[in-house]
Amino acid sequence: MNSIVIIGMLCVSGSLVLGEMKVPRTFARYVPERSDDFAWENDMIAFRVYGPALRKGKENSGIDCWLKRVDYPIINKWYKEATEGKTYHKDHGEGYDPYHAGSSAGCGGTSLWINGQREPLETYTQYEVIKCTLERSVFKLTYEREIDGTVYGEEKTITIDLGKRLFSVDSVFTKDGKIAAGLPVCIGITTHDGKAEAFHSKERGWIACWETIDGSDLGTAAKIDPSRIKEIKEVKSKKTDESHIFIITETDDHGRLRYQAGYGWEKAEAIKSQSQWKKYLNK
Repeated sequence: MNSIVIIGMLCVSGSLVLGEMKVPRTFARYVPERSDDFAWENDMIAFRVYGPALRKGKENSGIDCWLKRVDYPIINKWYKEATEGKTYHKDHGEGYDPYHAGSSAGCGGTSLWINGQREPLETYTQYEVIKCTLERSVFKLTYEREIDGTVYGEEKTITIDLGKRLFSVDSVFTKDGKIAAGLPVCIGITTHDGKAEAFHSKERGWIACWETIDGSDLGTAAKIDPSRIKEIKEVKSKKTDESHIFIITETDDHGRLRYQAGYGWEKAEAIKSQSQWKKYLNK
């Protein structure tokens, strides 16, 4: 499926509100000018996922971090500047995108866990913006992939609130169109081919990485109700983008999975050390 289905409201704000006035807020939108990306942010963090235009490439349902160090929205601004030749892969004072997602789970991407390995769904096929306000943005992404004759689906509702370093996910998984209860699923954090240090707390329900990118430290993490964890597993591979730390879990009786994910970047001057990141996740 290569078409995009748009449901509900659009959340597209002009430069006067989000650019010139620089008001801290949450924001989320479909980005047709950049290969069907979908991006979201608040005053602390920003992310994107890949859409139908990249469905035949290596990208899948992984989540890419955009590292920001300003409290106002940057999504519209950075994408607009990119069309004018100013890359967001270089820090011009507000942050940038040095984080590599590629074919990995990135920061909190979900995948099926089949025969002891990650099987990601492909890029999203549909999106719906449900709410987009100063304090909260909510949207839905639909994923689908056929594996060995079975069509698996995920309807992922993401909520991002002002003032939080973790966004929330409420997913429903299906199998051949029916609710998939007890489906083995993994939530991943890429270790960037082993360059990042992976650590976890099963008691508190989180997995995390701490790494240095371009001379600055970054902490990434995913968090779930500890009672839902079947296993925490670090996978090391010589293949690009296949090294991760995973929470291995399964959907509930209604095919649902709930968790959180996010990051803390040293240059944003709030999370400056691995110990601070652990403390934040333990709250």
